[in-house]
Amino acid sequence: MLKDRRRRVMELLLAHGIDGCLIEDQVYLRYLTGFTGSEATALLCDGDCQLLVDSRYLVQATAECDDGVTVIQPDSRKTGITSWCQTYKPKQLGFVDTAIRYARFAELATQLGSVSLIGCSEQLQQIRICKDEGEISALTSVCHLASQAFSALIPQVRAGVSEVDLAIELEFAMRRHGASGRGFDFIVASGYRGALPHGVASKKLLEQNELVTFDFGAVLDGYHSDETVTLPIGKPSDRHRSIYMLVRDAQEAALAAVQPGISCVALDAVARDVIRQGGYGEYFGHGLGHGVGLEIHEAPTISPRGSGELVPGMVITIEPGIYIPGFGGVRIEDTVLVTDTGYQRLTTVPKECW
Repeated sequence: MLKDRRRRVMELLLAHGIDGCLIEDQVYLRYLTGFTGSEATALLCDGDCQLLVDSRYLVQATAECDDGVTVIQPDSRKTGITSWCQTYKPKQLGFVDTAIRYARFAELATQLGSVSLIGCSEQLQQIRICKDEGEISALTSVCHLASQAFSALIPQVRAGVSEVDLAIELEFAMRRHGASGRGFDFIVASGYRGALPHGVASKKLLEQNELVTFDFGAVLDGYHSDETVTLPIGKPSDRHRSIYMLVRDAQEAALAAVQPGISCVALDAVARDVIRQGGYGEYFGHGLGHGVGLEIHEAPTISPRGSGELVPGMVITIEPGIYIPGFGGVRIEDTVLVTDTGYQRLTTVPKECW
């Protein structure tokens, strides 16, 4: 699997005239070699992959990397890269230009001399945008885990409990279910705070007859989940209910439209049109969704400014919302796998709460 990823990366880069690749970004290091440490350099050329590490990571890298990766502990990263370039003599080295500081780029440019550094984040992104079998299995597992943990929390969601206490309990529940950590700072936004799309949990207490929105995700084997559930506390108003039903209708319409070939812009428009026709178009300010994988936000971007079309193997979120300042808000989100005929829902918390 990792060998196939490296092969596809080099085939794509060679098609663009790039004959080598230097990787120092943690996400791509894990994706291409299996190494999970915080610092290393991977060098790809002519079907060969070397991973340069220091003494902290030699044993770990040797255990984690597949047999197609040669793990080396050079005197320094600089000498290791220089030695590799002398052996393989690349003319152009691709690198992840969205994940490197300018100082590091300048250092490499000076060191490499006549070897050109070519930003290739866009090309590398195209390799990762569709998940392979192992990734789909990992994403399915982490989504199910997070959904189960949240379902176990629901009995504790009641008036008088603080948002932050619920966030803490949810993280504990995820870890008890086997997660290695949380995917991001959980959003727990109740009552008027529901108008904050990124309302990280506060000390506010949940109150009777309001809504509370939870946006949560776990990490397992490096892969992320992403799900949003909005729950009623007591008996919220008819307006609360009508907004919830409108968002649910928008999500269901978008899910029904998920299929290979639909553009990201068109899919966003399906949900946006439902909310606009319901009279709340101005209160849906963010995109409909995004890719999920080794990062919580990956390509594609499903929004009015998105690009490209859905392809089988993509794992994306569908998350319409309405946010009304001073009143509150609703968001409903599921993570789904794009299949040959439509979609498969990976998150499992029921969205029927009335």
